[in-house]
Amino acid sequence: MARTRSSSSKWRFCNPSYYLKRPKRLAFLLVTFVCVSLVVWDRQTLLREHEDELAKLNSEVVRLRSLIEEVNDKPQNSIAKVHVEAKKEVDDPIDAERREKVKEAMIHAWSSYEKYAWGQDELQPQTKGGINSFGGLGATLIDSLDTLYIMGLDEQFQKAKEWVAKSLDFNKNYDASVFETTIRVVGGLLSAYDLSGDKVFLDKARDIADRLLPAWDTPSGIPYNFINLVNGRPHNPSWTGGFSILADAGTEQLEFISLSQRTGDPKYQQKVENVISQLSKSFPDDGLLPIYIDPTEGKASHATITFGAMGDSFYEYLLKVWIQGNKTSAVKHYREMWEKSMEGLSSLVRKSTPSSFTYICEKSGDSLTDKMDELACFAPGMIALGSSGYDSEDSKKFLTLAEELAWTCYNFYQTTPTKLAGENYFFHSGEDMSVGTSWNIMRPETVESIFYLWRLTGNKTYKEWGWNIFQAFEKNSRVESGYVGLKDVNTGVKDNMMQSFFLAETLKYLYLLFSPTSVIPLDEWVFNTEAHPLRIVPRNEEGGYPERSDEKRKPYIRLRSRKEGRSD
Repeated sequence: MARTRSSSSKWRFCNPSYYLKRPKRLAFLLVTFVCVSLVVWDRQTLLREHEDELAKLNSEVVRLRSLIEEVNDKPQNSIAKVHVEAKKEVDDPIDAERREKVKEAMIHAWSSYEKYAWGQDELQPQTKGGINSFGGLGATLIDSLDTLYIMGLDEQFQKAKEWVAKSLDFNKNYDASVFETTIRVVGGLLSAYDLSGDKVFLDKARDIADRLLPAWDTPSGIPYNFINLVNGRPHNPSWTGGFSILADAGTEQLEFISLSQRTGDPKYQQKVENVISQLSKSFPDDGLLPIYIDPTEGKASHATITFGAMGDSFYEYLLKVWIQGNKTSAVKHYREMWEKSMEGLSSLVRKSTPSSFTYICEKSGDSLTDKMDELACFAPGMIALGSSGYDSEDSKKFLTLAEELAWTCYNFYQTTPTKLAGENYFFHSGEDMSVGTSWNIMRPETVESIFYLWRLTGNKTYKEWGWNIFQAFEKNSRVESGYVGLKDVNTGVKDNMMQSFFLAETLKYLYLLFSPTSVIPLDEWVFNTEAHPLRIVPRNEEGGYPERSDEKRKPYIRLRSRKEGRSD
């Protein structure tokens, strides 16, 4: 456009005939230099105008070449589906750059664990040592398997797989949490199996699940929350008064159903589905259960109702088992129970003053407490994920609720000096939110909901929120030997623990937030509560599975960005 507009003026000096009658050679040379400069300037202008388009096209060519190379290098693998489809999505350069930053954070966290705590449960970065907070089951290593695989960190994944095959031993005289062991270890191993197709992970998952099974041998089938991995003796902690915890008893369904699907042995699925059958017999009209359940009679006790600690993931799994079961009639009762619970959740929703932050109260008897855990920030993502199962009016209502709750959870971060959230918040009239318990252990729940809302709405604002949270972790939690939590989000004083879920969940959800939506698509995978993606297996209306699930699993092709090289 600039060239056309100025053709009558600037370009007339570039005609040699203009100088034939003017024997001023020096002037001719000078003007020639000016003309050449104009040509260069014009080309640079055109290049700048198309710089964005060229960058995107170049990124796409590199990404497609990487995919072709990967398929050609592994001809023995029959790939069912390439999850990055160029014709559907173009990898945004800003997303690719941010994804690389998250991947580098994972490399920093993992290499620190590998150097100072290899094979132990968790790293203590400040003192550069390890701690076996889960009985020495290699929690961080197993929790990180699928994150390593999805990020394309092949060398690290292969080394971790070798440790699982040769060193992972569950024969330990240790009273394991059935809940924590299921979501981290069983879930992590099954996800690694679904992604890589390597049967060593399935065999190990079956080994640990068999050791957990006696926990369900109660009069009601409601499991005890702890079990010794050697002698199989289950029990509940004394501080619960002998009761089982709701979230602990109702958050094994995804993993154990998946294990039955993949092994062909129904015993795992039968144990965990019986729990839901028992709870459904006395399920309240508002769908809200107290956090303590009697394992003898299978009934709820009188205790706090919350979507935070000890209640949260029970409600999450009601929805996700319905998704895992292909939304068929065989799992319809899960969806029905979940919808009742969402009506109950709606009755606990309040708005703060003066800023109208939407939050979820806790309930004890007939009284409400204006308190919300950061743990409850999984709820916006859950609600958004389930909103599509309603009719159009209710779908819009619940999606709006999800978005409002997510805004509150994001502000849990933004309202502190460190821009990291405290563990819980209180809401007082005229004061909006204030931090209660002020430590931060790098939890994933808010990032999880941001990821779901981005996937389900396409609103890029959620990517900016996620990026801001990631930068706050980089500024406040990154140390020389990994990442640590904060003892106080107001002062920024650091603790000495790198929680395994930081690698399993927080970094994984951030990486996927900046990845194309076809990476771990939500219609093919369902995430357990520890962010381990499990492949959705076709399920018929009667609840059976048409495939033999112990067949050789086909590995999943991972995304390789424009900056990623091959390591295999």
